[in-house]
Amino acid sequence: MKKNFELQLSGSGGQGVILAAIILADAAIAQGLNAVQTQSYGPEARGGASKSEVIISSEEIYFPKVRKADILLALTQNSYDKYVDFLDENGILIVDDHVKVDEDLPNKVYNLPILNSAFDKFGTRMVANIISVGAIYALLGENVIDKNIMLRSITERVPPVTVEKNIAAFNEGIKLIRG
Repeated sequence: MKKNFELQLSGSGGQGVILAAIILADAAIAQGLNAVQTQSYGPEARGGASKSEVIISSEEIYFPKVRKADILLALTQNSYDKYVDFLDENGILIVDDHVKVDEDLPNKVYNLPILNSAFDKFGTRMVANIISVGAIYALLGENVIDKNIMLRSITERVPPVTVEKNIAAFNEGIKLIRG
C-alpha cells in the first residue's frame, strides 16, 4: 500500500461530499489506518460551494490539509474550475460527465455519469455521493480498505431506511470505474 492518500471531494452544497469524506475517513480508521477529514462550504445551505478533504495514511499525519490530491472528485463545473490546480501531476481526476475538462490535462481522468446514474437508477440524486465513494474505493482498492469495512461505514452513516439503496449506489460507483 502507498503510505499516504490525499483525497479532495468537491461539488455544491447538498451533494453530500462532506458525508462521503466522513465515510471514507471512518472506514480508514476502522481499517487501522490514520485518517483526517476537513471540510469547507459556502454560507448557503444548498447550492453553495462545498469541499471536503481526507488524508489516509499508514503513518502519522502531521498536516491536516491536502497539499496535492491523489484523487480529486469534482461533481460540478465550478468545483472542477476551482480545485483542479490542487490535483497532483500523477493524480486521478473523477468528474461528473457534464463537467468540461481541459483537454491537455495530463492526468488520468474518469468522466462518469454520477448524477445521472443516481437519478436514473435510484430515482434521486441524493445517492450521488455514495456512488462517488464507490468510484473512489474502486481506485484505492481493497488492499487499502476492506470492502466489508467500507460497507459498515456506509451503513453506520446513512439513515437506516436508505441503507439498501446506498449499498447499491456504492456498488454502482465501483461498476462505473471497472466498466
